[in-house]
Amino acid sequence: MDRGMPGSTSRGRLTVDVRHQGVSAVVTPEGELDHHTADLLREPLEQSVEEGYSRLVVDCSRLEFCDSTGLNVLLGARLKAEAAGGGVHLAGMLPVVARVFEITGAEAVFTVHDDLDAALASAPGV
Repeated sequence: MDRGMPGSTSRGRLTVDVRHQGVSAVVTPEGELDHHTADLLREPLEQSVEEGYSRLVVDCSRLEFCDSTGLNVLLGARLKAEAAGGGVHLAGMLPVVARVFEITGAEAVFTVHDDLDAALASAPGV
């Protein structure tokens, strides 16, 4: 069941779109994820879990930058999603963003997909 586009928020260098598709909350950050913009991503991730969407798909294909604060937001979302029986799936990371996950070893704790379609196709019951 697709519930459409629950919302889009923006703060300077980052825009975050959220939609629900089946059992997944699809969160698409666009721009730069850093200490100035991290709350803009943290809030919809946490809200999605609170609403019962413990399977979070973060479409990273438009994310141009991610620093340690952004990484911590995703790690925090992973803990909450897993506590609710789900997880965080990262899709379509650009090389500059993928490098941060590679350097820190964080890619080992996330399920990473080549693109959004692959992430959605891996959902239970698909």
